[in-house]
Amino acid sequence: MGQGTLSQIEQRFCPALPDCLFPKNQSGDHSRERVFTMTRTLWCWIWQVLQANTSCREVVRQVQALFALHEAGGVGEATGAYCQARGKLSMGLLKNLFCASFQSAEKAAPAPGRTPLQNRPIRVADASGARLGDTPQNRAAYPPSENLSAGAGFPFLRIAVLFSLRSGALLAHASGSLRSSELRLWHSLLSCLRRADILLGDRAYGNYVVAALLQNIGVDLIAAVAARTRRVDFRRAKKRLGPHDALFVWSKPAAPSPWLSEQQWRELPPEITVRLLRVELERRGFRTEPLVLVTTLLDPVLYPAAEILAVHARRWRLEMCLDDLKTTLGMENLRCHCPEMVGKELLIFLTAYNLVRWLMAQAASHGSVDLDGLSFKGSLDAFRQWSQVLAQHGNSPCHRRRRTRLWSQLLEILAADALPHRPGRHEPRAVKKRSKYPHLNKPRHQYRERWSRNTRRRIAKTRKRSSLN
Repeated sequence: MGQGTLSQIEQRFCPALPDCLFPKNQSGDHSRERVFTMTRTLWCWIWQVLQANTSCREVVRQVQALFALHEAGGVGEATGAYCQARGKLSMGLLKNLFCASFQSAEKAAPAPGRTPLQNRPIRVADASGARLGDTPQNRAAYPPSENLSAGAGFPFLRIAVLFSLRSGALLAHASGSLRSSELRLWHSLLSCLRRADILLGDRAYGNYVVAALLQNIGVDLIAAVAARTRRVDFRRAKKRLGPHDALFVWSKPAAPSPWLSEQQWRELPPEITVRLLRVELERRGFRTEPLVLVTTLLDPVLYPAAEILAVHARRWRLEMCLDDLKTTLGMENLRCHCPEMVGKELLIFLTAYNLVRWLMAQAASHGSVDLDGLSFKGSLDAFRQWSQVLAQHGNSPCHRRRRTRLWSQLLEILAADALPHRPGRHEPRAVKKRSKYPHLNKPRHQYRERWSRNTRRRIAKTRKRSSLN
């Protein structure tokens, strides 16, 4: 796998982050001209993430190579200066960069050919998690699962995110420990939703509480209904709108929600009117599975059932964006040793993801193709290879024109390399890879190595002889 050069990553992704977000401090951190300035530290960290979360040592080697190329003096061998510079980046700066990366990706995304659901903005809610470095600080802030024995497992960070269905970029996020439920984290993101937005969610969001909360702020909901929690009988519908399409009245549950305050629970209405749609999911070789969707889009003329079902079918493609973050970029394991740095590292990952989505949006607009059909990993791999070619050209006018043509060719290649249409593709939540080593289910100082097979055989023979004698 080729690596993208640090200089090209900065040059190509810099237009997505305005210069006004990089203020020059007159005093304090990053006020003096050092090797790892604020801007250089930020792009070094983004480069590190785009190289599948490589080590800090490799970042320092990249900076050493660039300084040697321009004969700008030597750079120390240790990684301490770079790590300290990362710690000095303010959380406010990183949050502003994250918001700017989303806005750039959203603007670059091509306008959809069809405008379903009255062209209203659609946000997708989902959640995931990441393992953290096993340090006392992380373990205290983000303890591992309570099912594990004391000292086993890794600290775990739970993340709730909001995607944009148009660009696939991340709009907002909230994080907490395993003791924070997905809906509790999502509730903290309500301020990021705007009136007339549509929230698209999975079965966790198909309930009365979520629908009522969104209705209070002028946001509509599309989500699946969990069959275990609510049985739907269309014979008891308030009003039929079509085949397997009807209005129902949901009453307020007797037990209050555990993730709402007492005042918030009292403010919820005693009942709400929702619309339920049932569809049969067919997959070759499997039984037909019924799926019931709940939505607060009640008008069947403005919001036809076919458009609602088509929008919900796109949700799984956005769920795979979390796989792009965790597998392709390496966010499955965050390496920082304290909770403050974990929050900064998470923002860098989300910003880097949005920058790649910005690149994909440019390619989709350039080639007039569907953005959902472009591969995240394919786009990142192609950018890594082409950045090495772009780095070989200087700053003369002739070289600048050549770089512009090369960049256009890259966008054309990304647009042409679309994913094949795979209807009904199944992505099981299972691990294919197996390990021959047992799990480390206790602290290292208490773990006893298993004897080798030959040693076990020798001990068994010795015990057998002693029992015969």
